[in-house]
Order: sequence, then structure tokens, then C-alpha cells
Amino acid sequence: MSAAEAGGVFRRARGRTLDAFPSEKEREWKGPFYFIQGADPQFGLVKAWSTGNCDSGGDEWGQEIRLTEQAVEAINKLKPKPRFFVLCGDLVHAMPGTPWRKEQTADLQRVLARLDPDIPLVPVSGNHDLGNVPTPETVAEFQRTWGDDYFSFWVGGVLCLVLNSQFWHDASGCPALKQAQDRWLEQQLSAAGQRRCRHAIVFQHIPLFLQSVEEDDDYFNLTKAVRRELADKLVRAGVTAVFSGHYHRNAGGTYQNLDMVVSSAIGCQLGQDTHGLRVVVVTAEKIVHRYYSLDELSEKGIEEDLLDLMREK
Repeated sequence: MSAAEAGGVFRRARGRTLDAFPSEKEREWKGPFYFIQGADPQFGLVKAWSTGNCDSGGDEWGQEIRLTEQAVEAINKLKPKPRFFVLCGDLVHAMPGTPWRKEQTADLQRVLARLDPDIPLVPVSGNHDLGNVPTPETVAEFQRTWGDDYFSFWVGGVLCLVLNSQFWHDASGCPALKQAQDRWLEQQLSAAGQRRCRHAIVFQHIPLFLQSVEEDDDYFNLTKAVRRELADKLVRAGVTAVFSGHYHRNAGGTYQNLDMVVSSAIGCQLGQDTHGLRVVVVTAEKIVHRYYSLDELSEKGIEEDLLDLMREK
């Protein structure tokens, strides 16, 4: 199934914004709401990881199909409906130009097309979506398939920024594209500081850090120099939370007033966590989030204390 055939779930981010949320209607705070965050369905990694050959695209992804189907079914059953479902990168495992990529992408889109059309999908680019060293060609492929690789949108008085974190990992193959995102981000952060948004939230694939802004450089975080500069920019602009994936485990920490949230995967687990999704409740005063296993969310839904936060006082 192509993106076009998949219908309204896909390709909504164009012109660096998301047309699912008209900004003129969404800039004002209208009360608490929630959204769902997922990460790393990464069709093909379970097989590749089990064989010890993660450079391979993985020639089987039946388990990932079933897990993502369960995630979509769980989201569709939730009441009230989430405002959106953001998927924080590594949508498939096969890198650009490698075997199985088209097949993995087609199967993932087929599953995601079952998402309730009233729950917009917000895709975020990861290293497997763009390549570890992205190029203009791999970025263009992502844009054709999923929409813009970075963009912003307003929802219920909250400014959401979707960023291409791969540019901060290694932009040697596309320096001009990184510079363009940097300029755009400066404009967005300046606007966030001037406008009275209730909250500003960032979504990206690679975490700034896993536990502490001072931790050592690792495959799963941005380098210390990059993360500190970016974190300081976000804090100055009033961003209060960054949501990411990439680690295939739950993690996170705080830096000043910034909450760094690292969610485990829908797909392959690399630690002791379960396949799951994160429920994120946004109130006037705070952002509260909780990770649920797919089984928990499917069988029990959202717990009452989180639902209470969304009820008008």
C-alpha cells in the first residue's frame, strides 16, 4: 500500500506544519487533553537481533506486524480519543537502499492505515528511516513516504516541534539540510518564547540523554557538546518536555525544567521492558506521562487517575 493509498493517516506534514491541526483553531488553550507516544516498531529488527546480524534488514517481521496491530487496536479503543499518535522513529529496520525496505514499509503503512482517522498519525524520522549518515536522497525518500522530516503544529494551545535528530548525530552527508533545520528551529523557539503557548513539547528519535545531561557519549544519546547546547536552547525557549525512542528501553531524566522522556519500543526490546506505548496527559500546569504495556492498554485502558486529570475541575 502506498502512502497515497493509505489515505488520510499519512503525509499530513507539508510546508513544515501538520494540516490535521489548523493553527488558527488550535493556538488557544481549551482544557486538558492527552496523546499517545510510541517508538521503534522497526519491522525486521526482532529477526535481525536474534541472529546477531543487525546490519541485515531482517527478512521476517511477522511479530512486529502483530505488535503494531495490537498497538493500533488498543489506541482505537481508548475513550476519550487521544488527540494524536506520535511515532518517534525507526519505523522499519531496513536502511535506505537495502533489501526488504519497501516490503517492511508497505506492511507498516497497511497496519497504521487502520488507525482511527480522527486520531492523526505524527511520524518522526529515525536513523533507520534516514540512514546513520543521512543524505539529501534519503531525506527526500522519507518525505515522499511519510511527510516532512521536521515540522511544528499547535494542538489545544500547545506548540509541538517534531525534529530530525539524525542531523545532530552526523550531518556530514547533508550539511545544508542540517543548517536549514537549525535556522528553522531558531525561528520556532523564538516564537515559542514570544507567544504564550501553554506548553512547548519536542518529539525526536535520538534522546538528548538517557539519564543525565552530563553522562558519557553513547550510541543511544547525542554527544555531550551537542546535547548541552540543544538542551540550553530548549530550556531558554520554555520547552518543558522532549519525547524520544531509539533506546528500546524506558529511561529519562531532567535538566533544569526540561523532562527528557525515553520510551521503549513497540517492537524489539533490548532490556527488561515490555512492548508498549506511553500515555501523555497535558494539563494547564503540567505534563504527566505513563508507559503501558500493550497488554495493559488493550485490556484495561487508561487508569482513572490519569482520566481524572483530563476532567475539567
